[in-house]
Amino acid sequence: MTAPTPGSSTGSGPGRVLVALYGVLAVAASFRSAVQVLRDFEDAPLAYSLSAVAAVVYVVATVALARGGSLRRLAWVAVGLELVGVVVVGSLSLASPGLFPDETVWSGFGSGYGYVPLVLPVLGLLWLRRTRPRTAVDAR
Repeated sequence: MTAPTPGSSTGSGPGRVLVALYGVLAVAASFRSAVQVLRDFEDAPLAYSLSAVAAVVYVVATVALARGGSLRRLAWVAVGLELVGVVVVGSLSLASPGLFPDETVWSGFGSGYGYVPLVLPVLGLLWLRRTRPRTAVDAR
């Protein structure tokens, strides 16, 4: 695999693996939250609502990373929101387990998903930084 040049597409080269991982999480979180919300919402409304939010974030991040270009800013927002969400929800789920009678995608820093939700946004932000478009100042 060749190293990307600054300004290359977020969905090319190693970015394809990142997009694929986001896609897998998007599907997994979407189905999990749909089942939780439709079947057991009254049991843990906060947890299941957060799972639904995580699913939306993963779908948006997947599309924005895959398309790049004009959606780069949206990718930054989605991946940044994911990192904040997994850290905040992960911390709260450990500090105050009573808030979450059932797990969310981000509970325990994504432990139910092999901690991928904790590692993936860090990789995503690094990839977005590495593939940022060159400016006239960068070219000098």
